[in-house]
Amino acid sequence: MSIGNSSEDDRPSIGHAIQQARIAAGLTVDEVSTTTRVRVPIVQGIEQDDFSRCGGDVYARGHLRTLARAVGLDPEPLVAQFDGDRGGRPEPTPAAPLFEAERIRPERGRPNWTAAMVAAIVVVVGFVGFTLFSGGDKGSAVAEGENTVAPVQPTKPAAGKSGKTARPSTVPGPGPSESAIAGVPKDKVTIKITAKDGQSWISAKDANGRLLEDGLLKKGESKTFTDKKRIDLVVGNAGVVQLFVNGKEVEKVGDKGAVERLSYSAGPQAG
Repeated sequence: MSIGNSSEDDRPSIGHAIQQARIAAGLTVDEVSTTTRVRVPIVQGIEQDDFSRCGGDVYARGHLRTLARAVGLDPEPLVAQFDGDRGGRPEPTPAAPLFEAERIRPERGRPNWTAAMVAAIVVVVGFVGFTLFSGGDKGSAVAEGENTVAPVQPTKPAAGKSGKTARPSTVPGPGPSESAIAGVPKDKVTIKITAKDGQSWISAKDANGRLLEDGLLKKGESKTFTDKKRIDLVVGNAGVVQLFVNGKEVEKVGDKGAVERLSYSAGPQAG
């Protein structure tokens, strides 16, 4: 008794399935390449089950999804078959959490020399005023002809013949120091991507090539990534996403159905 082939053995290869769907849709390789922006040699290689031109499994999955949608196929079974042929898909590395703005430590209170100087002047003025007016009918302590030596004070107000004391001037003290302003550190890059008008697939790596995210981003979902040096992105169906880089929105990421490869580093970015 012979054992027949299983259903998995009978299923067409990934490249053959895409090729047959393209032919059934009446599309040429050039037309698919123009629609998806996937270069002709890559499309031809995938249809021959040659993924060496894709630049790695992450990019191969992205091209598979893009080409499958262009020819009217469900991309997920093809991606699952692709992962199964390679021993299963590796577990993605958890995305790095959005950094928190550093808390500003309150500065230690500095001596308020201005307040101390004003208090000293008030004490001096009060003492002089008490000395001038407490003598009653004896007259002013600084009247002409008297040899009384008034105590030397560094901020003593001058007294005229009319008995009126000049208003002491306030000596300005050191101004208050400026407090630091909390904000996004300039030595990091932070990216927030949202599937605004439809679902998209994304792949994100840090400057060391570590995979931060690789998968489908459903409509309304957001992902945030941060790194000290650089974030490399691959965005499928780029026309439906909203992208913020270091707090500034990128005006246009790409067109619907297109695959965009983007790279952002720390510091201000052009829109």
